[in-house]
Amino acid sequence: MVFDYQLHLILLFSYFAFKIYLRIIFKKEVKMMPRRGPFGPPWWHPWFKNCGCRITGPREVILQVLSEMPGHPSADEIYLSVKKLYPQIGLATVYRTLDLLANLGLVHKLDFGEGRARYELAKGPGTKGHHHHLICIRCQKVVDYADFTDEEREFLEKVEKSLSEKYNFQITDHLIQFYGICEECRRREGEEK
Repeated sequence: MVFDYQLHLILLFSYFAFKIYLRIIFKKEVKMMPRRGPFGPPWWHPWFKNCGCRITGPREVILQVLSEMPGHPSADEIYLSVKKLYPQIGLATVYRTLDLLANLGLVHKLDFGEGRARYELAKGPGTKGHHHHLICIRCQKVVDYADFTDEEREFLEKVEKSLSEKYNFQITDHLIQFYGICEECRRREGEEK
């Protein structure tokens, strides 16, 4: 009886020692995303928890990469950056995650008329604040426009208020894109004539 008890303890100890050994080995071989930094969970954790979504490694990596990428990257560009940090991720996972993030309101899914979606953070520390886009229909250059005049702010507030009352709709945000021809393209066209 005593022998069975000792054998059980030895087997149990061996099992846990082996698990620790595997963790040490695999941490060196596979890049793992840190779960929490010294300042607590990342800013997006409450968004996931409030909607009942799990916080997974791929979701964290995609948000991290998106917060560090300049401009308005496509899903393919995001995938290539994420792949460097999280080699086992697939392109389909990136697309599904970006759709989820857009539905949660963490990411804006943008269409600049080039046949593919572009993305930018809508919330969080890496955002540019509220802005609109000026999009050149010739060279696809995108200008983030945020230096609003008082008249422009008043006009948008009036439009939001009017639409809210007209349709009994509570507006929480808006996204405006202006399409046209940038100064450089107009200058080039003038030189060609």
